[in-house]
Amino acid sequence: MVGALVRGARRGARLALAALAVALPGPAAAEQCRIALALGLDVSSSVDGGEYAFQTEGLAAALMSESVRAAFLSMPGQVVALNIYEWSGRRQQQTRQDWVMIRSAADLDAVAGRIATMGRSFEQYPTALGHAILYGAATLASAPPCAELKLDISGDGTNNDGVPPPFAAPDAPIVINGLVIGDDGETIGRYYENFVIRGPGAFVERARDYEDFEAAMKRKLERELRPAAVSLLGTPAPAPRL
Repeated sequence: MVGALVRGARRGARLALAALAVALPGPAAAEQCRIALALGLDVSSSVDGGEYAFQTEGLAAALMSESVRAAFLSMPGQVVALNIYEWSGRRQQQTRQDWVMIRSAADLDAVAGRIATMGRSFEQYPTALGHAILYGAATLASAPPCAELKLDISGDGTNNDGVPPPFAAPDAPIVINGLVIGDDGETIGRYYENFVIRGPGAFVERARDYEDFEAAMKRKLERELRPAAVSLLGTPAPAPRL
């Protein structure tokens, strides 16, 4: 009799624990980073004060635009890590926004506020595109664990200092995209296409001039952050269950 009572009590306790486990919320799904994106801004001597303002204010406005916000936040639970730096000569690179996880529009607003008001890091130095890539590759190597590593280099000229772009971190597992500014003759655009960009899906975006930088940056970020399309064309329909 006593044994039956003990067994019944134990079974009741197990059932109560099981019911409690169902009632309590489970652990939150682990957050994943889908893209680590480093943005490199040109501050070489070819960029004057007004053009620098168009560049930083344009980037800030792009980050606060609805379309770019939608691109950053397009996959719930899969965030984007963002880093921003300025580059010029072979020894002139400086991080302006360290790695930050973009989880909300407020995160983008905070980054935009810092970028719009920051002072210029360098002024009178040449255009070392290869070293800009080396710095960006090292920055991405220190990024949080993410599924994709992307480097974006903005500039208005070709390399004239230090290591040539094709020899800068050639084995780094990154995609490099470009944003070319003010290239009416397409010379710089072709240079970026031939010597700067690399990796699957790499592309060059173009801005007519620095006043067009904001619009070009918006197009580039939307394209860069767009989730990969998965086509179901040709996929056979599942067999009906009997």
